[in-house]
Amino acid sequence: MGKIGVFDSGMGGLNILQAIRGIMPEYAYCYLGDNARVPYGNRSFETVYQFTRECIYSLLVKDCPLVIMACNTSSAKALRAIQQNDLQRWQSELAPNGPTLKVLGVLRPTTEIAGQLTHSGHLGLLATRGTVESDSYRIEIERFFPQVTLHQQACPLWVPLIEEGRIKGPLTEMAVKECIDTLCNRAPTMDAVILGCTHFPLLTSVIRHHLPPHVQIIEQGPLVAQALQHYLHRHPDIESSLDQSGTCTYLTTEDPLRFNRNASLFIQASINSQQFHLMIPNP
Repeated sequence: MGKIGVFDSGMGGLNILQAIRGIMPEYAYCYLGDNARVPYGNRSFETVYQFTRECIYSLLVKDCPLVIMACNTSSAKALRAIQQNDLQRWQSELAPNGPTLKVLGVLRPTTEIAGQLTHSGHLGLLATRGTVESDSYRIEIERFFPQVTLHQQACPLWVPLIEEGRIKGPLTEMAVKECIDTLCNRAPTMDAVILGCTHFPLLTSVIRHHLPPHVQIIEQGPLVAQALQHYLHRHPDIESSLDQSGTCTYLTTEDPLRFNRNASLFIQASINSQQFHLMIPNP
């Protein structure tokens, strides 16, 4: 029986994990944060693909046949390449007799309902530079809702600030205000904004302070959790292969004590993480 793996470049994926466990606490989970190399948002496509590939492969080896890529940058830059170029080979190598290995991202659960999130037809997106440069959100939303216009704003300083625990204070206020003002000036008719990075919900109160009152803030955690629940209902073969012990293991590529301390910003529970050395797949 396998676990559900949840991967993020750092701590932000804990928001996704918490939302998933909130509605599906019965499954066993394994969280992997690549904290030693965070942030991914300002790195090249090739580097994000390499880093993500190593993390996903490591979770598959750790008996996680279903992995949630809880990182928007990785979902935007590496998910499709891994699904098309790597998964079939890894299936033959790691699980030739089943279960079927699956890797899912966080963009689709958001983009496939984007038209329901706006009345004006104008949506905002706050994300890392890598996610914005990939243009993945616009492409996906246009596929489902061609009448919706997406206005994207890169926020390159937000993830480093959050990873350092600086979710309030003058520097954080200034960094958030600058991005929000730029987005609002460019998209005065938007009525909802997507937090397109799993770290960003920690800044919700600061974002709310600088956004116009009528603009709704869309967080991804509940959307991803509901999408995963529906996915398992539609794929009973995958659901039946999952461990239902209700446990959760936390892995980090950096200092576990630091990870444990900072995790309290994301989840209301003390955790005991383990340092993990990534497994490098064949080219």
